[in-house]
Amino acid sequence: MIAKLILEPAGRSCWDEPLHITVQGLAPRQQVTLRASLRDEKGALFRAHARYRADARGELDLARTPALGGNFAGLEPMGLIWAMKPDKPLGRLVKRDVQTPFVVELEVLDAGRLLARALHERHFLPPGVRRVRVRAGQVRATLFLPPGEGPFPGIIDLFGSGGGLCEYRASLLAGHGFAVLALAYFRFEDLPEYLSDMRLEYFEEAVDFMLQHPKVKGPNVGLLGFSKGGDLCLSMASFLKGITATVLINACVANTIAPLHYKDMIIPDLGNELSNKKITESGLLNLVDIWKNPLEEHNHRSLIPLEKAQGPFLFIVGLDDHNWKSEFYAHIASERLQAHGKNKPQIIFYPETGHCIDPPYFPPSTASVHAILGEAVFYGGEPRAHSRAQEDAWQQIQIFFQKYLNGKKSVQHSKI
Repeated sequence: MIAKLILEPAGRSCWDEPLHITVQGLAPRQQVTLRASLRDEKGALFRAHARYRADARGELDLARTPALGGNFAGLEPMGLIWAMKPDKPLGRLVKRDVQTPFVVELEVLDAGRLLARALHERHFLPPGVRRVRVRAGQVRATLFLPPGEGPFPGIIDLFGSGGGLCEYRASLLAGHGFAVLALAYFRFEDLPEYLSDMRLEYFEEAVDFMLQHPKVKGPNVGLLGFSKGGDLCLSMASFLKGITATVLINACVANTIAPLHYKDMIIPDLGNELSNKKITESGLLNLVDIWKNPLEEHNHRSLIPLEKAQGPFLFIVGLDDHNWKSEFYAHIASERLQAHGKNKPQIIFYPETGHCIDPPYFPPSTASVHAILGEAVFYGGEPRAHSRAQEDAWQQIQIFFQKYLNGKKSVQHSKI
């Protein structure tokens, strides 16, 4: 018998799509090691391995066969992908160019001897999705359009304090029927290099761009914001017209890092006490206690008046977030909305989940070197639980936007 590695779908799949991995042609009850690896665009190596035992027919199916140990144990059909670790400490797997796939190499080994090997492309531009560079007025962005004539429900996607233009979440989301604008707001092309004085007019221009686009289904758009991008989305929903649904991933309810200007109004930033930072035993920065309390009277002006928003909110909260007190902030938002006679927001709490909640199957980033700070920051999260949360949150985001942007209701509830 010759061992054979079988992947479904064969050859290529989308990054957020499950990959079914089976091995045939092993000896009955043979114990083998499965190994997966990929290199990012900068050549950094990420890999994972786990030990398995074949069944009486010499076959193993990762959807039914538990791992005996390695980088994970137990039944983890996608463990070889989400459990990948960087060879270089503190590396984080991100997708910089969505036009190229990650090429995953999978191997079956017995005591170091190679029995079978396969290459598989994991793509970030789903079939038929169009990538359109946007340089309209001040707006610096990329628009991802699903296949078909449209128009499609529109979403503006904002990342956090690392800056630049992050496209991988928007490109994958477009594969599920949304027109998604990945919007840069600093540290990209001719935009400011640093987060200093922010102007909400820039984001208003992005909303107007989407609502005027022939492929975007009006009369409103949705917002998706992570970390600093989350409080910007809260401000957009509170002050701008044309927004009907907002998803916040581990975000603050106050304006953070830099003052926010809109017309003749200024929302000061919440402020921080860097002296409250902690250093973990492994030498990582833990920033969760540096932020001032937005409920204290002298910090009230930084609170975002989210009760002015027209549409509903979904807060996605990692209960082990070590960057923001995300659970505390979500409770403040809920109480504030109810105090103003508004509906409670939907809040999904994910236990043992850290700050960086990515689309499914990204290896959970519990710590990495921050793009702006240049220091190693602890984000929190237990890898297995965090990976489960990423899968569930991805479904919940789509359900929320389908309901409020497309009028489609779902009976699927969070499994966590």
